[in-house]
Amino acid sequence: MTVIRINAITVPRESGDELAQRFAARVGAIDGVDGFEGFELLKPTDDREVWLVLTRWRDAEAFTAWTTSESFGRSHRQGSSEGAGEGAGEAPKRPVGTASEVWSYEVAGGSS
Repeated sequence: MTVIRINAITVPRESGDELAQRFAARVGAIDGVDGFEGFELLKPTDDREVWLVLTRWRDAEAFTAWTTSESFGRSHRQGSSEGAGEGAGEAPKRPVGTASEVWSYEVAGGSS
C-alpha cells in the first residue's frame, strides 16, 4: 500500500525561490531509491509560509530504509535545505527553512 510522507517546511517568503531552486538542482536524486514512487514540491499560493514536500513510498519500510541510509544523511546534513542539500564538494548552504515537521499518511481512497 502506498504511504505518503509530507515534510511541512516553514520558509520565509523571501527564501521561497531559493528553496525551489535547491530542489530543482537535485531533481532525480532520489528516483532510484527502492520503494520511492514520486514527489512534489508544493508552493503556497496564499499568505502561508509553509511549503510541502510530498513523497510517495511503496510502504513505510521503504521510507524508513531511505531515512536511515547514507544517501539521506548526506543530503540532509546540517546546513542543507530539508532535502535539497548540496552536491559533493560544495560548502554547506545556510538553511532556507526555519522549521519543519514530517506528517505521515497512507492512501485510503481516491481516483485511479
